Amino acid sequence: MPMRGLTVIVTRPGSLRAGLELAAANAALGGRARLFAQGEAVAALALPMRAPHDPDHAAAGLPALAALFEEAQALGVEAIVCQSGLALMGVTADMLDARISFGGPVSVMQTLGEDRLATL
Repeated sequence: MPMRGLTVIVTRPGSLRAGLELAAANAALGGRARLFAQGEAVAALALPMRAPHDPDHAAAGLPALAALFEEAQALGVEAIVCQSGLALMGVTADMLDARISFGGPVSVMQTLGEDRLATL
């Protein structure tokens, strides 16, 4: 049976890591995987990418948010940021990795298809 897709909605910077990990795991298993960042989570994706607990993860031998993003991208995870979140957080398109696309809740839901939906 083919792996179903997964769309993860993340609203807080501290949840980006978990969202990327879930999406990457789904992609590694052969399913479509998308991460949709809203609100404050958008700011954590601005370059240079960093998460509040990156030093703690590094001390435990785990990758920083930027490295985790690279791994997820290599697996085919699509990253989408909310256009309203960009405005709210004062982030512009040129402050983001060029592989990140833009959308909103309506476009994400319109393209959900058979994906499972997770919110963090």
